[in-house]
Amino acid sequence: MNRGLIRLWGIIATAAVVCVLPPAVCAAMIATDQAGVSGAAAQERANVQVFLDRAGAWEKLQAMGVDDLAAKDRVAALTDQEVHALAESIDALPAGGNLGTNDIIVILLVAILVVLLI
Repeated sequence: MNRGLIRLWGIIATAAVVCVLPPAVCAAMIATDQAGVSGAAAQERANVQVFLDRAGAWEKLQAMGVDDLAAKDRVAALTDQEVHALAESIDALPAGGNLGTNDIIVILLVAILVVLLI
């Protein structure tokens, strides 16, 4: 009987320890769009950094009176939402300039006039 009592107290002590200790791992289901958020944010932050590392961008910032270190600190302090908005605006910038429909029509008319006059 003594042996059974010791075993019972051992089981009670083990159960108490297991119930008191917090779980080491907590697993939960996440949505698919949440799984890639950190990777996308890191990619967007890298895109913004690459854009700012261009010589033309730093020259423009210096012409506006912004210090290099201050600009880098500000970029590092941006939230993920701000980086996302900045990355979207960088991607939307025209590659060669800002030509509108009217500008293209004027260029075509000038080209046609040059061809007709020659």
